[in-house]
Amino acid sequence: QVQLVESGGGLVQPGGSLRLSCAASGNIFSVYTMGWYRQAPGKQRELVASITSGGITNYADSVKGRFTISRDNAKNTVYLQMNSLKPEDTAVYYCSQNRPLRTYWGQGTQVTISS
Repeated sequence: QVQLVESGGGLVQPGGSLRLSCAASGNIFSVYTMGWYRQAPGKQRELVASITSGGITNYADSVKGRFTISRDNAKNTVYLQMNSLKPEDTAVYYCSQNRPLRTYWGQGTQVTISS
């Protein structure tokens, strides 16, 4: 059973920064693509960023240049550095691990951008 545990969410003013972390159980973390998704109230869950086992990254247009995804395979952890945050970034952020037969999800962490 894969467990993904997110942390680092909170309330930040516009223009501020947050760093989300996602710790994964298991000893073959490095081979899987990891992702960050978000879901705002009344909206569908959307991909924010992903990173492959080889370190190739992909970002939603809305966060390019502001967010950075990274991974530390020694710590089984994926990060999302979020800078220049905007009110429209407010959402529950979910970590994902993409395996061949299914995708695993964390429980989510709330990010609120408000003055």
